[in-house]
Amino acid sequence: MTRYLPGILAMAAIVVASNILVQFVIGDWLTWGAFTYPFAFLVTDVMNRVHGAAAARRVVLSGFLVGVACSLIAAGLDKTTLRIATASGLAFLTAQMLDVAIFDRLRQRRWWVAPLASTLLGSALDTALFFAIAFAAWLPADANTGWANEAVPLLGYGPVTMLWVSLAFADWLVKLCLALLALVPFRIIVRNLLRVRREI
Repeated sequence: MTRYLPGILAMAAIVVASNILVQFVIGDWLTWGAFTYPFAFLVTDVMNRVHGAAAARRVVLSGFLVGVACSLIAAGLDKTTLRIATASGLAFLTAQMLDVAIFDRLRQRRWWVAPLASTLLGSALDTALFFAIAFAAWLPADANTGWANEAVPLLGYGPVTMLWVSLAFADWLVKLCLALLALVPFRIIVRNLLRVRREI
């Protein structure tokens, strides 16, 4: 279990940082949390490559538990609602587990295929689940979510749609860019960890 500790700590740090940084807005469509959360996929993929799918699932579950704790604290401080907390937890757990499964199926392909495909599909599911559950009008709106159903042009320029659709699209674009950029640290970290394992 101690060999998984760096992954567990990294996942916990990312989840905590993202829960804090999501409160700070950048421009009209993003929060700082959009730039930290995607690194959860990097941690999952590194653990999967180095230690296998079972270890990656353990790291995901630890991140989920930390996320639940953060949501409960935020709810106590009146910073979130049960709906947003549920959306966050369900999106995280489902998307990360999908990431683990896809990565595991593709692990024998070229080194970049599994992390890129699993992260792209996992982050797309994460974005869709979170924003649809947290803000879509199919559930009753409240003071913390009703604003997201305002009709606005997509990202300020496109066809008119609900505000949460623009927020989701901007969030997914950040995840897409970071998925590509994360291939470099993925390669370096995995290479170093595997070399250390061979030397032990």
